[in-house]
Amino acid sequence: MSFSRRAVLAGGVGATLLGARPAQAVQPLVLRRGINLWPWFSLTREFPAPRTDYDWPPFQLDRPVPTARDLSRLRRAGFDFVRIPVDPGPILAAAPRERAILLDQVMAAVASALGQGFAVVLNLHANAATHHWTPARLFGSEAAPGFPGYLALIAELARRLVRLGPDRVALEPVNEPFQACGATEWDRLQRRMLGAARSAAPDLTLVATGACGSMIAGLEPLKASALAAFEPLLFTFHFYEPYLFSHQGAKWMSEPFYPALNAVPWPASRGTLETTLAAVRARMMELGQPASGSGAATYRETERVLKEYFDARPDRPFIEGYLRQVGAWAQRESVAPGRVLMGEFGAVRTGAGIAASAPADRARYVRDVRTSAEALGFPWAFWNLFDSLGLLVDDVSRQLDPAMIEALGLKMPG
Repeated sequence: MSFSRRAVLAGGVGATLLGARPAQAVQPLVLRRGINLWPWFSLTREFPAPRTDYDWPPFQLDRPVPTARDLSRLRRAGFDFVRIPVDPGPILAAAPRERAILLDQVMAAVASALGQGFAVVLNLHANAATHHWTPARLFGSEAAPGFPGYLALIAELARRLVRLGPDRVALEPVNEPFQACGATEWDRLQRRMLGAARSAAPDLTLVATGACGSMIAGLEPLKASALAAFEPLLFTFHFYEPYLFSHQGAKWMSEPFYPALNAVPWPASRGTLETTLAAVRARMMELGQPASGSGAATYRETERVLKEYFDARPDRPFIEGYLRQVGAWAQRESVAPGRVLMGEFGAVRTGAGIAASAPADRARYVRDVRTSAEALGFPWAFWNLFDSLGLLVDDVSRQLDPAMIEALGLKMPG
C-alpha cells in the first residue's frame, strides 16, 4: 500500500503542534436523533491467513445496504442524522486504484445521506473478528504496525469530508477502543488520531471517546479540557446496560450463556426467574446442549447471573442512574449535554428458534433508554437499521417496525 508521507507526519506531529493552538470558535455539529447504518461498509470478504488482502469487491455482495427509499423513509420518520460505520481494513489493504474507488464509494454514501437532509457521522469501525486488520494491529499502541496507515486514513477522510460542508458532517476516528478504562495509552492514541484529522480539516467536527469499549466507565476518566485544542468536538459513549437483557441470544458475546439466553423481561418485574430459566432450558435443548447434560456448566452460570438480574430488579431508574453518571461527567468537564452523543444503544430483536426478547419488552427498554437520554439533553443514535438489533421488521421486507418507531418517539412515514 502507499500512503502520503505528509499525511503520516501530520498524524505524528499534528497533536504536538495543535497542543499550543487555542480552541476554535467554530461550533460542533448539532445532532438530535440518529440511526446507525451498519453494515454498509462492513461484512468483508478477506482471504484467509497468511494472506492479508481482500477479494474484490471487498464487502459481501448480499449484505443489506440502505437504498434511497430507505433513507427517505428514515428522514420522514424523524431521524436527523445517520452514523455510517466503515471498516478501515479493505481501504488500508487496497492498492492505490482500488483504494481510491473505495474512498469514492464512502463519500458517495455520505453525499447520498446528505442529499436526504441528514447530517452524517462517519465512523472508522475496525473489525476485531478479522485475522489481520484488527483494532490491535491498527491502534493497539503507538507502535502498532498499522497505526501510521490508520492515521493517514483519518487525515484523508477528514480532508474529503470537510469539502462536503463542516456544518453537516463529523468524523469519529475510532469505534469502541479496547484499552483499559482511564489508560494513559489511550489518551496518547486519541490525541494522535484527533491531531491527524484536525491538521487536515481545521473546522470539521470530530468525535472523541473514552476507552473501555466506549462504555460510561471509559468516558468518566476522560479530561475534555485536555482535548480543547481539537475543537470543535463531540464526545460519545455507548449504552447497552444491562447486557443480560439487551444482548440475550447474541452469539457474538464471549460468555457462553448468551446464545441460549432468552425471555429475559424488561423491566425485570415483568417476569420471573423460573419462567426465564424454563425458556433457557428449552433453548439449550434446541442448541443440542441440554442443561442436564453437556450444557450443565453453562446452565449453572446462566442460573447465577439471572438470579442476580431478578434480585436487582432493573428498570428505568436503573438506566437513569447510569446516564446521570454521564451528566455528572459533562458538568464536571464543562461540556454541554448536546455535545455528548449516545452513539449506540438498542436490544436484540430475536434469537434463533425462540424470541430473545418479547417485542413489548424490547420496546419498553428502547423507550426507557431513549427518554432517559433525552431528559438529560443527550443526542442519540439507535443501533441499528439492519440485523438482529434493527429498526426493521426484517431485512428482506424492509418494513419499519412500528413498535420501535414509537419507542424512539418518531412517527411512521406515510
